[in-house]
Amino acid sequence: MISFLILGGIAAALWFLAFISKRRFGLLALALTAGATVSSLWSYDAGLLLASLGLVPAGPITDAAVLSLITLLPAFLLFFHGHAHRGLAGRLIGSTLFVLMAMALLVEPIGVALPVTGVGAQLYALLNQYGGVIISAGVVLAVFDLLLVKTAKPPEKSDKKK
Repeated sequence: MISFLILGGIAAALWFLAFISKRRFGLLALALTAGATVSSLWSYDAGLLLASLGLVPAGPITDAAVLSLITLLPAFLLFFHGHAHRGLAGRLIGSTLFVLMAMALLVEPIGVALPVTGVGAQLYALLNQYGGVIISAGVVLAVFDLLLVKTAKPPEKSDKKK
C-alpha cells in the first residue's frame, strides 16, 4: 500500500506541476526523453560522484534517486519556459500525457528504490510491461504537438518611407 501511495504521490505532484505551469506536452515530453537519455549515460557515475562527495550514502537508493532527478531535471527547467496551453482541455490532456510518460521513464529507477507490493506492484507491472509503448507514443505525440505550435508572425513592414 505504501508503494502505491508513493507512486501516486509522485504522479500527482508531476501532474499538478505540469497543469499549473500551462506548458505544452510536446516540449515537456521531449525534455523528459533528453533527461532519460542523459541519465542512462550517467547511470553509474552520477551516484558514485554524489557518494564520493559525502553528500549521500552510496547504494541503490541513491543511484535510483539520482537517475530520477536527472530524468526529470530538463522538464523541471522547462516548466518556466516555452509555449503554453490557452485552454483547460489542452492543459488537462497535456498534464495527463506528461505524467504517463514520466512514470514510464521512471519505472526502472523507482523499482530499484521502492519495494513494490500490493496495488503498487500491479501498477508497476503495468507500467513496466507497456513502458516502451507509452514512451514511443509519447515521443510521436510530442513531435506532433510541437509541429502544431503556431509562432507569432513578424509585423509586416509598411511600404511607406518616413
